[in-house]
Amino acid sequence: MTPKELVLDFYRNDLLLNRSEVNELLHPDVLIEWNSTKGFIQMNREDVLNLTDELNKAYVRSKIRISHVIEEGNMVSVRYSHFVKTIENPREEMLLANFFVIWEVKDHKLFRGYQMSQF
Repeated sequence: MTPKELVLDFYRNDLLLNRSEVNELLHPDVLIEWNSTKGFIQMNREDVLNLTDELNKAYVRSKIRISHVIEEGNMVSVRYSHFVKTIENPREEMLLANFFVIWEVKDHKLFRGYQMSQF
């Protein structure tokens, strides 16, 4: 699997709600540096898996709409919008946030993520 294919697999619909599938794609030493509207967050593997659990509890559906993907060597940049459907209102799709991320792939796993998001 190419780095681009790996990253696109990570953003497949509903994957971010599934801890075991997310776990399969993460490097043991994964680190995400995330600049969000709430400030700077650094996440290790366990933090990412815990976030997956939280998303799974709150949402019944997760859909990623990718507008741009650029691959250069083992680096992949993605611009996307993340939409969800809540447990309380599963018929209405709502925008969670807009994202831009640069992923570094190592050993065929997601190794370093540099992400920015805005609601």
